[in-house]
Amino acid sequence: MPQYRRSCAPGGTFFLTLVTYRRTPLFSQPENVSRLRAAIVKTRTERPFEITGAVVLPDHIHFLWTLPPNDSDYSQRVSRLKILFTRSLRGTRSLPENVCASRRKHRESDIWQRRFWEHTIRDQADLTRHLNYIHYNPVKHGLVSCPHLWEYSSFHTWVKKGGYQPDWACSCCGRMPQIPDFPEIVFGESG
Repeated sequence: MPQYRRSCAPGGTFFLTLVTYRRTPLFSQPENVSRLRAAIVKTRTERPFEITGAVVLPDHIHFLWTLPPNDSDYSQRVSRLKILFTRSLRGTRSLPENVCASRRKHRESDIWQRRFWEHTIRDQADLTRHLNYIHYNPVKHGLVSCPHLWEYSSFHTWVKKGGYQPDWACSCCGRMPQIPDFPEIVFGESG
């Protein structure tokens, strides 16, 4: 059985990707995005962290989380977030009725892939690359033509802070966007 080793960087910033089971487009329903937000708020109340960047796509989520000093346990936070979101679906008939034996054994439903992708941010350039990746992701997946058109993204917050121009990677009005390059961001099957 493989042993998964997670990075340990107290107070670090981590890029995380969480994917729904079999890429079910759960987050194409606004009420599920609201449930996800509530689960994030509750998780942050129990185990604080800063959300540096985020994008919610129909079947997966990318986060940049910064943890408090002397704390590197993002795995526990991801686990809690998944549990809280899954519990919020109970009673809405959103949970499948026939869960496979392996998932029953591990007390899992068919909401999330078991594991998640993580990457420890090394420096400012790495942070910038991952923020760009997050904010361009809805365009990459063909959901919108420009980052500013995707509602469920931290792009709008970063524009307000001055971190991005509102027309970053924009193709509105026939413009040719300058598409960011992500040569060092490599994923398994979850990108």
